[in-house]
Amino acid sequence: MLTKEEVAKMPRAERLERLARTGHELDQAIVDRPEAVLCRRPDEKNWAPKEVVCHLRDTEEFFMLRFHTLAAAHEPPLVPADPERWVEDRQYIRSDATEAARAFRRRREECLAHLRGLSDAQWTRAGLHPTYGRITVEDVANLMVWHDANHLDQLQRALRGEA
Repeated sequence: MLTKEEVAKMPRAERLERLARTGHELDQAIVDRPEAVLCRRPDEKNWAPKEVVCHLRDTEEFFMLRFHTLAAAHEPPLVPADPERWVEDRQYIRSDATEAARAFRRRREECLAHLRGLSDAQWTRAGLHPTYGRITVEDVANLMVWHDANHLDQLQRALRGEA
């Protein structure tokens, strides 16, 4: 498992390459998995595999919203995500995991296109997060890399029925 500190030390190109791989890794993890496995929660508090996939899909949309917000204003306030609420409100357990992975890949390509088009100055644009404090585009990209690794690991455990 990567730490946030390890991610921050990586060259930008390596971080972008890792972000580009996630969609493929997600597809490989769920391909040909029976619905019973994709819906099985390891325990009462941990997500089922398809819930992890849906979380990645929706968080990708949230990351893109962050990038647009940071581009639109000088140090705007950033609203925290509420992933536990999304799981229930958006009924992740009823979703199609393959379609969620497909939507993730589309959204990830949009994020990567956006990030690859930024100037060095644009990578330093920042907003104010209630938990993290001042956070830049670079920080959000770092968080994405760590977030991917964390949830891909969670997905593998959930597929095995482990918390």
